Amino acid sequence: MRAIVQDHAHAVGTTAAPDEHRSAPRDISSRDISSRDSGGRDISSEVTRLRAQMERAQGRSLDAPVLPTHPAFSSLLPGGGLRPGVAYSIASSSSLLLALLAQPSQAGIWCGVVGMPELGAEAAEHAGIDLERLVLIPEPGPRWLAVASTVAEVLPVVAVRPSSRTTDGDRSRLAARLRDRGAVLLVQGPWPQVEATLELSEPRWSGLERGHGYVSGREVTVTARSRRWPTSRRERMLLPGADGQPMVLPGRQPGLRPAVHETIEQLPIRAVG
Repeated sequence: MRAIVQDHAHAVGTTAAPDEHRSAPRDISSRDISSRDSGGRDISSEVTRLRAQMERAQGRSLDAPVLPTHPAFSSLLPGGGLRPGVAYSIASSSSLLLALLAQPSQAGIWCGVVGMPELGAEAAEHAGIDLERLVLIPEPGPRWLAVASTVAEVLPVVAVRPSSRTTDGDRSRLAARLRDRGAVLLVQGPWPQVEATLELSEPRWSGLERGHGYVSGREVTVTARSRRWPTSRRERMLLPGADGQPMVLPGRQPGLRPAVHETIEQLPIRAVG
């Protein structure tokens, strides 16, 4: 098994992904409300109109099915999974990204990663990703947004790390592409009009003793913010755990040492196993 690696937007345009793994749009029906307001307007018709207006503005069906994710993230994502046609802003953490991609990949859904040259196939496989359904584009060049948009034409899930600023028009065109194709966009870093934002804090490492040893797990707090919720939500979890999978913690784990560095990419050691 191996990941598919493409280096240019032209090559990406030829990548094929099974249509059966895209979530088909569902018709939205309002509840059967026959009463009228004081002005004589049909409340049922008004609800339908407002619902349609909201969905056009937000680019998604409010009760559309979501793509599967690891149970550790079910309480942190609106609807319990990744909603087709929208974008998510996530922390710049390879472990978080791979954990979000693992379940869709295992379900037979194609995933693409754009602009992350340090992300390797070995780490992806350890996180549970099916390498036969993973497309890596490590160096998209200055036209990374066009590459991501092209990938979103054929792959249901696309992750990208922006390397330069974008215009409002470019982002709007990409958002329209996501809505049209029902693709999910995971952006490492800030992004406007996202479905949810996932941030990491309070990292603590296991497996390190007196500054040396093998990293066997990392405990973090994952904070999720969404326009759907009045307040943010948090989960304390191992990300990754010893087996590469995330795991929600009921309480603080013993034997975990405070981290001097914020992310695993900054540690002066290499995680193995």
